[in-house]
Amino acid sequence: MFNLPVEIQKFDSIFFLNLMENKFEKMDESIFKLKELTILNLNENSIKYIPDEIAELQKLESFSINLNNLTSINPNLGKLKKLKTIHLDANNLNVFPEALLEVPGLEEINLQGNQISFIAKDLDKIKNLRSLNLSSNQINDLGKLEFPQHLKYLELQQNSIAQLPEGLFKSKQLEFLNLSQNNIREISPKVKGLKNIVSMNLANNQLTDLPPEFSELKNLKTLILTGNPIEKSILEKLKKMIPQTQIYF
Repeated sequence: MFNLPVEIQKFDSIFFLNLMENKFEKMDESIFKLKELTILNLNENSIKYIPDEIAELQKLESFSINLNNLTSINPNLGKLKKLKTIHLDANNLNVFPEALLEVPGLEEINLQGNQISFIAKDLDKIKNLRSLNLSSNQINDLGKLEFPQHLKYLELQQNSIAQLPEGLFKSKQLEFLNLSQNNIREISPKVKGLKNIVSMNLANNQLTDLPPEFSELKNLKTLILTGNPIEKSILEKLKKMIPQTQIYF
């Protein structure tokens, strides 16, 4: 299907619309007549841009537009103040969409599989963010990035990150952290700030040891160290240091 039938406008009470796996190259104008939409799925099309009219969907809470051809995000997306979940996976984005910083109610952002190399430093403006997926991008420097204080799930695997920002270790609510397949050589002693961390994946980095402050992570249940150049004697030391943690190596 290349276009929506005009008749769809008559169904103005629709709150859920799934248009995935079609051949849309743009968002049909009929969509913006559906003012009651709360969930919109446009995954697996060929959409190149999001038009200004997106701002008309003021009740939208969940917007999924994975596997399209987006190279940028319309600033008007920032006018969707009820938006809680956005999926922009597998597009052609090269910067973190700054429009999202204008939606403090966002709880989940998925940007996996783009070409993002830059993230806006004021990410912490998204105060309600619980889950952030930036895996499989081209991030090598997180600078002085500050993370939202309620963040629980953070996925940064498959990038080129060499150093972690101090702001990460202030994330006291963080429970799940995936940093696998990067270029990390050391973890700061400030890791002790991750008081609620339950699972940490550090596989396939360049780590040779971990700081003794890991012993303060009392909630850590799973630690994945597979594919790091850690000697057996160091591994045995770590097992004694954090006996409550299942270490995979």
